[in-house]
Amino acid sequence: MQRTTLLQEDWWKLRAEATWGNASEGEDLVALRAENDQLRRALAGRAVIDQARGMMMVLTPCSRGTARDLLVDISRQCHTTLREVAAAMVAGWEGKPLPRPMQHALRHALRRLYAEDRGGDSPPSDEPSR
Repeated sequence: MQRTTLLQEDWWKLRAEATWGNASEGEDLVALRAENDQLRRALAGRAVIDQARGMMMVLTPCSRGTARDLLVDISRQCHTTLREVAAAMVAGWEGKPLPRPMQHALRHALRRLYAEDRGGDSPPSDEPSR
């Protein structure tokens, strides 16, 4: 008798399949390769997010959690994934300009952070009010 259980992890959006019984070695190998591929992609995304978080911590300066919150805020404002925002931030550090919507979202998130740190004061603006 062959039993298959499907485990799903929402945080990583990974699917791992565990098989017991009479499954052939070929099926097990295919399942393990698929899981390995998913884990590699998840770790690659995690690395770029951690790199962008470190950049935010240095530039703002802020804590690790606050830096992640800033990236998540930008992601939500731009309707894009956290990994895409992080990749754009890292590319920006390397000379490629951030897309306009991300520039606007970053500016907005930093102003909100600055206002929270100052107890509601608005930061000095180098841009005219809109």
